[in-house]
Amino acid sequence: MSAQTTLPPAETPSGASGVHALFCRIARTYELANHALTLGLDVIWRNRAASIAAGDGGQRWLDVCTGTGDMARALRKRAPQDTLVVGLDFCLPMLQHAKDPTPLVLSDARTMPFADNTFDLLTVSFATRNLRSADEALLATLREFHRVLKPGGRYVNVETSQPPCPLVRWAFHTFVAVTVRALGGRIAGAGAPYGYLAHTIPRFHGAPELAQLISRAGFEDVTYRRMTLGAAAVHRAVKPR
Repeated sequence: MSAQTTLPPAETPSGASGVHALFCRIARTYELANHALTLGLDVIWRNRAASIAAGDGGQRWLDVCTGTGDMARALRKRAPQDTLVVGLDFCLPMLQHAKDPTPLVLSDARTMPFADNTFDLLTVSFATRNLRSADEALLATLREFHRVLKPGGRYVNVETSQPPCPLVRWAFHTFVAVTVRALGGRIAGAGAPYGYLAHTIPRFHGAPELAQLISRAGFEDVTYRRMTLGAAAVHRAVKPR
C-alpha cells in the first residue's frame, strides 16, 4: 500500500442501520453543524487529538469513521513525509463530501477490509458513541481496531465525555438538550439526527469508564486527557508488542 494508492471501496454495509441513514442525511452540512454546536471547540479538541496521535510517527495511519475527513486532514498536516493516511466510513455521502485527497474506504468499522497488523495508528473522532449500541458491541469494535493495528501501534480516540464536576456536568447536559436538536435541525434541515445526538451525548461513558473498555479490548498503556472541564476527552492506548 503506497502513498499514491487509492484503496478500493468495500461493499456498502448490508442492512444499513438507522444510524447509517441518519448520518447520510446530514452529510452536506455535517462539518458546519459540528462547529456551530460546539462553538468551534470541536476543532480545538480534534487538533489536540491529532497532535497526540501524530507524535510517535509511523507510515500507515487509519482514521475510522472519518465522515467528511476533518480528522484525516488534521493528521495529514502533522504526518511525516511518505505517511499514508487512509479515511474509512460507512456512509458514502459523507465520503463524497470529503475535501482532502486522502484515500477513502467505504466500510463498516466493525468489519474492516484490512489484514491483521496493517496500521501504525488508528484514530476515531466523535464517533465512538455511535459504535455503542451496547458495551459488548463497542468492545467488539475496539477489538477490531486492535486487530488491524501493528504490535506497538497506537489507538487515539477523541469523544465527548462526562465532566466530573456535577454542576459542570448538569450545565453541559442542559446545553446539549436545549441546543443540539434545535440548532442542528435548523442548520441541516433535519431534526431527527440531532435529536439522536442529543440523546447519546449525556448517556455515553465518562473518561475512566471508556478507558476500562479500551483495556478490556486488549490495549495497554491506556491514558486520557480531559478537555474543557471534561466535556471531551482524548484517549490514547497501545497494542502490546
